[in-house]
Amino acid sequence: MKIKTDEIASVIKQEIDQYRSQLEISEVGEVVEVGDGIARIYGLSKVSAGELLEFETEGGGTITGQVMNLETDVVGAVLFSGSTKVREGATVRATGRLLEVPVGPEMLGRVVDPLGNAIDGGPAIKATSTRKVDIVAPGIAFRQPVTEPLQFGIKAVDSMIPVGRGQRELVIGDRKTGKTAVCLDAIINQKKYWGTKDAVVCIYVAVGQKDSTVAGVVDTLKKHGAMDYTIVVVAGASASAPLQYIAPYAGCAMGEYFMWSGKTDPSGKTPKHVLCVYDDLSKQAVAYRELSLLLRRPPGREAYPGDVFYLHSRLLERATKLSDENGAGSLTALPIIETQEGDVSAYIPTNVISITDGQIYLQPELFSAGVRPAINVGISVSRVGGNAQIKAMKEVAGSLRLDLAAFRELEAFAQLGTQLDVASQRQLDRGKRMVELLKQGQYTPFEVIDQCLSIFAGSKGILDDVPTDKVPAFESRLLEHFRGVASGMRAKLVEKRSFKGMETEFLDEMKKFKSAFR
Repeated sequence: MKIKTDEIASVIKQEIDQYRSQLEISEVGEVVEVGDGIARIYGLSKVSAGELLEFETEGGGTITGQVMNLETDVVGAVLFSGSTKVREGATVRATGRLLEVPVGPEMLGRVVDPLGNAIDGGPAIKATSTRKVDIVAPGIAFRQPVTEPLQFGIKAVDSMIPVGRGQRELVIGDRKTGKTAVCLDAIINQKKYWGTKDAVVCIYVAVGQKDSTVAGVVDTLKKHGAMDYTIVVVAGASASAPLQYIAPYAGCAMGEYFMWSGKTDPSGKTPKHVLCVYDDLSKQAVAYRELSLLLRRPPGREAYPGDVFYLHSRLLERATKLSDENGAGSLTALPIIETQEGDVSAYIPTNVISITDGQIYLQPELFSAGVRPAINVGISVSRVGGNAQIKAMKEVAGSLRLDLAAFRELEAFAQLGTQLDVASQRQLDRGKRMVELLKQGQYTPFEVIDQCLSIFAGSKGILDDVPTDKVPAFESRLLEHFRGVASGMRAKLVEKRSFKGMETEFLDEMKKFKSAFR
């Protein structure tokens, strides 16, 4: 039997091709120094910044790390877990991939670590999609102006510091002034939209918090039925600095899946509006400072590295309202920053103030005086303003901020024991009642129409002769009146979303109610 030489050549060629396709080529290096969640590696000459690495451990398994520093002859990397299991001389393999986290509806209602692993004791999460943790934010062409309100359900916020969908609003103040409570109220208030086209997915990222504090937050969300639409990402105080550093980016990536769903799932079944709470970014900055100093990057002001501004700006720039062509989804960011002794001019607070579209400043003195939420209306501001309010709220709250600021000045003046003229005394009395009206219990969000009715009553002088201690009772009975006897008028306001042409009607109804109020 004669065998043709060209046939033999083709068989050999085929075998070589198959062998090539099965051969796995990877770049391998060796650990020369390890400790404190940091490793230095020799031999990875072609590795990229931000690339994932696999470290071999003593027990034979692998753990994940990420490239942070590219130096002349070594690579500086951070280890995400189990850094004590890695020894000098261990083999390191470059993966050619960037860090990704699982995303999708499967994550809703779960408590996860920054790598997307479930830590709530439930079953493993079987997410079908992943997204890169660190990406470039959408450009101007992908965006549109912020115009839709994101209701907090807090009278003081929705009337004077309105937040829109796609905005970045900083929540800032000393510790124990109610920063987290304001953000949790905003999450709980989204319950009424769940299941509608305006549904908002909420992501709460806890950075450097005690585990007991995070457990309390999760319990609160469960109690108010808010976990159905919430993902809690936890890098607690006991977590390593690299995990605390990536946690806000991981939470943002999980939110971006929903934000882009307006384009990827036009059916509208997947919610396309997202609210991300980063609690808090001061602790992320501290974790990043720790990593940078261990990697021997030169320290700058307050020992933070020079790129700590970029750390927060590249995270918060990812919050946006997408254009209609891109599905009109939105991602609203509520970063929290803790100040020391009310010092808003420190390095990290001024950085984040300059990145965001306004701030809600919570003052310890107001908190101690029983004004809850303890919002200082003088320093707090929203740079979106009336664009993120319904018409009725714009009409009643237009002069509220100025009135309260004038009241604070007058109050300080009256403390000197000076005799006030009748007009000033009237202004002082109304101011006291407005402050009382804006007080609100925790986890009791108000519907926006109810807020409009309350503030309308206050600003039109209905409460001027109601004793200050009776204001909360008067308000709650008034709102009951408009849900019962005068429900027709309330329905009209819900439909028109404006008091235009109905002011006298509402004023007369409120006066009639007041005459019967005991």
